[in-house]
Amino acid sequence: MMFYQPSLSRGYDSLAPGELRERIRARKSLLGKRLLILGHHYQQEEVIEFADLTGDSFKLSQLAADTDAEFVVFCGVHFMAESADILTDEHVVVILPDLTAGCSMADMANIDQVEDAWDDLSRRNDATLVPITYVNSSAAVKAFCGRHDGACCTSSNARTVLEWALAGEQPSGQTGRRTARLARRKVLFLPDQHLGRNTAYGMGWPLESMAVYDPVEPGGGLSNEAVQDATMLLWKGHCSVHQLFTAAQVDEIRAADPEYKVIVHPECDWSVVQKADMAGSTEYILKTIDAAEDGTKWAVGTEVHLVQRLAERYAGVKTVRLLAGIQCLCTTMYRIDPKHLLWVLDELAEGRVVNQITVDSETRAGARIALDRMLELIGDGAAKTSPA
Repeated sequence: MMFYQPSLSRGYDSLAPGELRERIRARKSLLGKRLLILGHHYQQEEVIEFADLTGDSFKLSQLAADTDAEFVVFCGVHFMAESADILTDEHVVVILPDLTAGCSMADMANIDQVEDAWDDLSRRNDATLVPITYVNSSAAVKAFCGRHDGACCTSSNARTVLEWALAGEQPSGQTGRRTARLARRKVLFLPDQHLGRNTAYGMGWPLESMAVYDPVEPGGGLSNEAVQDATMLLWKGHCSVHQLFTAAQVDEIRAADPEYKVIVHPECDWSVVQKADMAGSTEYILKTIDAAEDGTKWAVGTEVHLVQRLAERYAGVKTVRLLAGIQCLCTTMYRIDPKHLLWVLDELAEGRVVNQITVDSETRAGARIALDRMLELIGDGAAKTSPA
């Protein structure tokens, strides 16, 4: 196979939706079992219809690890394709249909910033510092956590991973430096401050035990005293989609119709999570609404494509709507569209690989440590393939 990454030709822009669909189906049929298409929950419906498997980012990467396919086309964003490349065998080629499909949250913690912050915090801190990164991060950041005795986490297992990281530390009714300075272990949580804050608070840690580290400010914007006092050092990062949900929107829903239950993702701001009836991962949201009684009403605080899909699935049975009155869209995910999907399939059919995502062996090995540690903590076993 030849490997190159040409630009998408103009001919794809002129294709009508029906022709795009027919050509994608034809390419899928031609490539057969050599091809596996993964579709993230936030992907647009016009792409999801061609996905062989759907799910959240890490679930899809795990499923890819079990594939016998030669090519995995990941309809998601860059860090997701990296995770798939890390977890699959070396012979599997992972492709991202549009290389501009990144993640603003992952980009908020680049490896140079993380390494500088680690050196800074290590100088100003006597406790054992444990780095924990949300899977919504680059392979380089995952590898950093693996090499520094840390781990990855997902929104569904963040509590389990934090309990491990803070083993022996107990939240106290007392807050402030009198108790916090006694901590022997602390966490640097990357890159989403909201998931870290919401999870730690749910474990009983007071807000006063947490401090936000801003990588663009000298010393992270924290005094030595603030670093010493904090048990949870939260990286100043966030999801641009979930940042759009507000506590005022919850109040408006309840005022308009008290029958609505509000369920949100823990990437939302703490104030939103506190007012919501429930908060949990994408899979938690899906399972909760699926198990709910007929006739119930749900206002959901997560990406609009998933909410629309739920609304259509339960139309006439349950009422599902977006929490916000504005379009909460993952714009980078939206860059994966039928024309880019067709393009990469056309290239494969001609014996060419474009937009391959490859994680180098050193980064792959470090990231696998962090990922495997997470899997061991949740009793899921280590991933099946070995580090390169």
